[in-house]
Amino acid sequence: MGADDFVATRDAVAFADHAGRFDFILDTVSAGHDYNAYLGLLRRDGTMVLVGMPEPTALSAGALIMGRRRLSGSLIGGIRETQEMLDFCAEHGVAADVELIAMQDINDATSAC
Repeated sequence: MGADDFVATRDAVAFADHAGRFDFILDTVSAGHDYNAYLGLLRRDGTMVLVGMPEPTALSAGALIMGRRRLSGSLIGGIRETQEMLDFCAEHGVAADVELIAMQDINDATSAC
């Protein structure tokens, strides 16, 4: 899909191997996960933006303070923001991989993730 690289974070080793690597993380996960681990992937002054809505989880102030990191959140945007996102994707060749499934198969689809 045009990505230069990616990090699979199922293995805890990935967090150690890529600590301090990213300027920005867009966190779209709605399942519970450890924000502190992902904040550790950010460089100094990095930002992580949450757009998923998981259950509450503990957050260590040290993960933010020691690296001057920012944690932010956002709901989906309105029409103007959506158009800006689509324009950005078109300009940079960002595409989506979409799979349509029948509603009755939704539980099978989510368990495969």
